[in-house]
Amino acid sequence: MKQNDPNQDPRKQRRPFLVSYGLVILIMLLLNVFLFPAVLESQIQTVDYGTFINMLEGQKLSTVQLEEEQIYFIDKDEKMYQTNVIPQDYAIVQRLEDAGVSFGRIYKKQGVLEYLLTNWILPFLPLILLATWFSRRISRMSGGGGGMNAMMFGKSGARQYVMDDKTGIKFSDVAGQDEAKESLKEIVGFLHDPKKYEEIGAKMPKGALLVGPPGTGKTLLARAVAGEAEVPFFSIAGSEFVEMFVGMGASKVRDLFKQASEKAPCIVFIDEIDTIGKKRDSGSGMGGNDEREQTLNQLLTEMDGFDATKGVVILAATNRPESLDPALLRPGRFDRRVPVELPDLKGREAILRLHGRKVKLDSDCDFNVVARMTPGASGAELANIVNEAALGAVRNGRSRVTQPDLQEAVDTILAGAQKKNAILSEKEKCIVAYHEVGHALVAALQSHSAPVQKITIVPRTSGALGFTMQVEDGDHALMSKEELLNKIATFTGGRAAEELVFGSVTTGASNDIEQATKLARAMVTRYGMSDDFDMVALETVQNAYLGGDSSLACSETTAAAIDAKVVELVKAQHARASRLLAENRSKLDEISQYLYEKETITGQEFMEILERGNKG
Repeated sequence: MKQNDPNQDPRKQRRPFLVSYGLVILIMLLLNVFLFPAVLESQIQTVDYGTFINMLEGQKLSTVQLEEEQIYFIDKDEKMYQTNVIPQDYAIVQRLEDAGVSFGRIYKKQGVLEYLLTNWILPFLPLILLATWFSRRISRMSGGGGGMNAMMFGKSGARQYVMDDKTGIKFSDVAGQDEAKESLKEIVGFLHDPKKYEEIGAKMPKGALLVGPPGTGKTLLARAVAGEAEVPFFSIAGSEFVEMFVGMGASKVRDLFKQASEKAPCIVFIDEIDTIGKKRDSGSGMGGNDEREQTLNQLLTEMDGFDATKGVVILAATNRPESLDPALLRPGRFDRRVPVELPDLKGREAILRLHGRKVKLDSDCDFNVVARMTPGASGAELANIVNEAALGAVRNGRSRVTQPDLQEAVDTILAGAQKKNAILSEKEKCIVAYHEVGHALVAALQSHSAPVQKITIVPRTSGALGFTMQVEDGDHALMSKEELLNKIATFTGGRAAEELVFGSVTTGASNDIEQATKLARAMVTRYGMSDDFDMVALETVQNAYLGGDSSLACSETTAAAIDAKVVELVKAQHARASRLLAENRSKLDEISQYLYEKETITGQEFMEILERGNKG
């Protein structure tokens, strides 16, 4: 993949600066020749020789400078004079000495270059150097390229990549997004053979919007389209259109589409388009808002104006599709919406295998197990897991990545690295052991809970003093009410174990409480799993791809009723978890003691102890 940015040609950038500097120097020379000497000479008063002698005899002179053709002198009022013509007065030196006048240099008639150097260049040179350094520093901080930005207002700044069959990214380099690749293959086919579509009367969509959570591969997919079609690829972030000066963003949009038209067929990719594509307000706004709306209006105009048959395809990516202006999403602009979701189990395994090709793997590596351990992980997180495993193998002196390296990498990504210097007291270690086994035991005693993969009480850098990892057998698109209640019971299992064994509670269940409350509230307000409210939506979710912030859409009375129902749900499952642990107290003690001694146990060890007395 070759990067080629015509705006970065140093010869083209340097030419306007050389012309500007040349004009400045020429103007300075003309001013020095015609203006500056005249101004300086006007500050010296010219008198005749007789006036000079009278001032000398009147004791009015302080300093005199004798030249071959002129005399410069200063009176006691600090005024400067010069004689017009000097007669043959050979006794002038003696007369000056007798009058007590001092001799010194008062004025030196400078040449043009000397005057320019001493009075303009040297005094202002530090300021020029300081301004140049300050300008370049601001340019680097804003992502610019040196000091040339002043001459590049209105340029798009888009990075152009020339894709070919050797350097371009292909669809084979993207895993876990089969549906998205299928949607984008039509664009590749159009760029390869547009006549096939023209013959039947079909028009290629002008734009495709890639939407999905961060790290799912939206930018990678856009580059893969360009790599498959072997066409130039223009890449620019939405934030690069945002400028301080009104009109600069719109100018950048015009320049971007002009470059794309010249390089057609090509692909233009705008990342984070929600930066400039947000819904417009009814008010006039101020400052940057006006600039953003002008930029959006220019983008809409350009998308309407260019001919899609030329082979210019606009791809854009965003994590916030709900915030985009409806005018941007109407047919004729971004005609196609391509979801790039989090990968499923099969997709996660494919992504792990793809990145696993780049590292040396041991024969015991099982990516299916790792994929089942990482539900909800994005492609970027899975790539990071493989890289962390490789770093861990090097750290431990191994030449190949092993399965324990992969599993430790998953723990590091999910819960942070192990805290080597964290020392728990014996009592705290015992409480944490019972807490974690409480989670695992409640999960195992329920028919719909995921199998326990690992239990550890080794502290992590995230602040967790231990954790219990459950691994689903496969992906579940739907979850029943019973399964959600089981999850809430599992969340409360740690606190229930503390209460049962120690008769008190600790702060270790803070995250469990948060997760249980969040799930119970979603059951009431979003999933319609409450008899009191039935199938009524009481909560709206915003930014589903960026954490899913939610807000209640009901009255204060209903909100209070919702809170009461959530408390009721969590309390019921808390009581259920306490009952299960009390009925299996011996197993709770036995497994907790085993975990206390070993600090980390596998799911297989946990199940062997749990089923040991039940086989008889």
